[in-house]
Amino acid sequence: MGYHNSTDPKRLLIPALAPVYGSLSDYAYAFIRFATGAVLVPHGVQKVFFLPLSRYVDGISAKGLPFPEVLAILTYATEFGAAICLSLGLFTRLAAGMICIEMLVIMTTFIGAKGYFWTQGGIEYALLWFLISLAVFFRGGGRYSLDRFLPKEL
Repeated sequence: MGYHNSTDPKRLLIPALAPVYGSLSDYAYAFIRFATGAVLVPHGVQKVFFLPLSRYVDGISAKGLPFPEVLAILTYATEFGAAICLSLGLFTRLAAGMICIEMLVIMTTFIGAKGYFWTQGGIEYALLWFLISLAVFFRGGGRYSLDRFLPKEL
């Protein structure tokens, strides 16, 4: 259902924009889902192709988390593989769930003590990705996703 079906053009400051909003609103969710994954992919590319796994194993070990090698590999898989899947809308709920879990761990274990604001190394940025990924988790891939072609969603 488009924008023009749910909002009275008379309420718009520029009523002539109603057809534009209406024709593009159906793509808004797909755009947000794609953009969320696409913005996270470079973090995964950086880790997988340019930084050693040992860097993350050491950082995870320093925080006292169990199975640091497994968690480091899951970090790589989430920031690279899950982010790509989220962009494409493939295994969307699984990918969004993985990102949510990673962001929760980042916020509670790695940066929570730094406060809220991202400019001071706080949780603001990770919280944003957590909340967007949580919304995607509940909504799924949507109409413009590869999940549409699967017999069942995860």
